[in-house]
Amino acid sequence: MSPADWWIVAIYLALTFGVGLWLSRRARGSIVDFFVGGRALPWWLAGTSMAATTFSVDTPLYVSALIARRGIAGNWEWWSFGLSHLLLIYLFARLWRRAGIVTDVELTELRYGGRPAAVLRATRAFLFAVPINCISIGFVMLAMRKVVEALGLLPDLSGWMPGDERLWAVVALSIFVLAYASIAGLWGVVATDFFQFFLALFGAILVAAFALAEIGGIAELKAQLAAAGRSDALGMVPRPGSEALPFGTFLAYLGIQWWAFRRSDGGGEFVQRLLACRTEADAERAAWWFVWLHYVVRAWPWVLVGLVAVVVFPDLADPDLGYPMLMLRYLPAGLLGLVVASFFAAFMSTVSTQINWGASYLVNDLYARFVDPDASSARLILLGRLASACIVAAATAAAFFADDIGALFRFMIAIGTGPGAVLILRWFWWRVNAWAELASMLAGFAIALCSYLPAFGAMEFGTRLALTAFGSAAVWLPVMWFTRAEDEATLVEFYRRVRPAGPGWHAIRERAGVSPDFPLREALLRTAGATLLLFGAMFALGAMLLLEPRTAALSAAVAAVGGAGLWILRTRRAV
Repeated sequence: MSPADWWIVAIYLALTFGVGLWLSRRARGSIVDFFVGGRALPWWLAGTSMAATTFSVDTPLYVSALIARRGIAGNWEWWSFGLSHLLLIYLFARLWRRAGIVTDVELTELRYGGRPAAVLRATRAFLFAVPINCISIGFVMLAMRKVVEALGLLPDLSGWMPGDERLWAVVALSIFVLAYASIAGLWGVVATDFFQFFLALFGAILVAAFALAEIGGIAELKAQLAAAGRSDALGMVPRPGSEALPFGTFLAYLGIQWWAFRRSDGGGEFVQRLLACRTEADAERAAWWFVWLHYVVRAWPWVLVGLVAVVVFPDLADPDLGYPMLMLRYLPAGLLGLVVASFFAAFMSTVSTQINWGASYLVNDLYARFVDPDASSARLILLGRLASACIVAAATAAAFFADDIGALFRFMIAIGTGPGAVLILRWFWWRVNAWAELASMLAGFAIALCSYLPAFGAMEFGTRLALTAFGSAAVWLPVMWFTRAEDEATLVEFYRRVRPAGPGWHAIRERAGVSPDFPLREALLRTAGATLLLFGAMFALGAMLLLEPRTAALSAAVAAVGGAGLWILRTRRAV
């Protein structure tokens, strides 16, 4: 990189830290201020922050590697989660905000009662804050290490420090992220997320534009893919018999993954943003804004760069490196620094979010709940900052032992598969109890881990998903039926506070004396319309970029039908 490139990166880092210091005053009042921004986030900021959280330095590398191995259709590995995110808009966003809690784990003792609820809350808080969260941060660090290595950003420092000096550079950057995240709390995280998202998106568009221009445009890209025998990489849906993406795995993405995963009702940092919104309506708008940014706006620059990498680097040993290598090959001085800054932005937005979110579990759901319920706000905020440091240290250890971004991503999906059905049903059926949720989580975790043992041999990912989801159901369903239902007083109190829809609450609804603010049938119809609108718009944009007018016209028609359905439902509700 040229001196100008380094100056651009340095100025960006300085501005980011300055914003964190400026917003630090908003994080000093209480843990509500520190972890959910005083419940004062506007919807557009919360939604952009949700999108920035999922746009890390690992994601463009991961998408490029997916396309190299499986073509565009390989993206169904993450596109399928659009179905659960659409349910988040119309079924769960308002319910989460209405619950008035600090973390999604806290809901367990609102929905369930007694010792089982306490055990479930403690178990989930620890598992999600420490091992799962730290592994997630670890593979983001891994991606940053690969970028640093591919771009040659550091000289050889092996004589000065043990191990991989490039990974130590990532650790140093993580410490920088920790500093501003722990000082500024959620407000500092989401404010920098806003700028980081658009900088990272602009960087991705720059890489796509320059790479395409250098090889002669979209038409030439398609011709070179055909000449290399990779025309199948352009398919958005795999064909039966495809070796790149087995059709059974594709069906598992669409039919199992999105509802069986541990975030089927939102979960984690997404819920943290919804809880931080000003109103329930703002929470719904934030979820819509996130879905639009995540699936329609930013997906295609990554896809185009991945396709160019297939042509330019057909024999690349590590497909994760295709994206940064294109940056280095085609971007001029100045713009290279801007795109590298966008990588730092993507890295920082995700890591800062996961630091703050993980610390909220350790402080709110473990320390304040089980160790010192009477702790002062100042003490809890101090502990939140110390917990943030511990999470970064554990994540750094995880990053030293990782190597394949895609494999880690699929591993995280596998160990999180199983409890999703219970997490959805607990909102709409009174009979779901704490033992059922605990059994689904632990069974899914154990089955997924066992599926990686040598005794199972080489297993298709779709088969692993099915085994974990239905194996977990075979455990939690009997556990639910043979354990006691939740106390009626607990259920009535939960219903009065949250007011979920559906026939599963009929008896409890009568005792509570309140009604839901929307019928379940209408929410499901709106979700169906939104599904047509979202995926139709996403594929219409992609087909236009790939010069496929028939596919673009058909996809646009699908989007129009979905949009018209949503408009009709909204008009009827207003009347």
